[in-house]
Amino acid sequence: MEKYFKKEGRYSYYEAGVGTPIVVLHGLMGGLSNFDAVASYFSEKGYKIVIPDLPIYSQSLLKTNVKSFAKYVKDFITFKGFDRVILLGNSLGGHIALYHTKMYPEKVAGLVLTGSSGLYESAMGDSYPKRGDYEYIKKKAEAVFYDPKIATKELVDEVYASVNDRIKLIKTLTIAKSAIRHNMAKDLPKMHVQTCLIWGKNDTVTPPNVAQEFNELLPNATLYWIDNCGHAAMMEQPEEFNRLLEDWLSHTHLKAH
Repeated sequence: MEKYFKKEGRYSYYEAGVGTPIVVLHGLMGGLSNFDAVASYFSEKGYKIVIPDLPIYSQSLLKTNVKSFAKYVKDFITFKGFDRVILLGNSLGGHIALYHTKMYPEKVAGLVLTGSSGLYESAMGDSYPKRGDYEYIKKKAEAVFYDPKIATKELVDEVYASVNDRIKLIKTLTIAKSAIRHNMAKDLPKMHVQTCLIWGKNDTVTPPNVAQEFNELLPNATLYWIDNCGHAAMMEQPEEFNRLLEDWLSHTHLKAH
């Protein structure tokens, strides 16, 4: 990823490709590399893939909430000079994408959600206090995926370090509370943007019934399932994820021109 990484002003981001912009929003524990397969595939297909590094742990506590992150995304889109973008978000990134779409609908041509929060929040704040226990953190990290091997030692180490960093822990819990406060159930029926839902059938963090609820509440949603797949479909089943996303992009005419 380094090759495509840019730092300009207050923004750090990955960018590749030329064409219709797809702005990708990562989750709480998710680095930009979670989207390697999406970025390398669609940047060759007439899309400009842009993945901003969200200031999840670097904003002041007062700005550590879904609404502030959505504003950050809007400022970033303006900074990049994009007119309208397709937003793709996983987990907390999906929630930020939804809230951004609620606040700035004119900026969003299409929405792609995978394992998104926004309706159901058991995921984040339920059992953090056992933070010194590496094995426990490893189990929690493995539970995110259908295949626990995807939770590499490197990934577990990263989560463990975050959870044992007191400031990060406080911010994680602050975000979890903010996610509950910014529940989207009442807003979704008013959001008419074309939306693609790609969900792992075995997601235990935002289970399949959450995807069904998104599908029912969003007027222009299309729901796709991926078997043998957990909470981060774009990491666990990247080829299938890309195939479904490409299918949706061409059906909704959001394909590259």
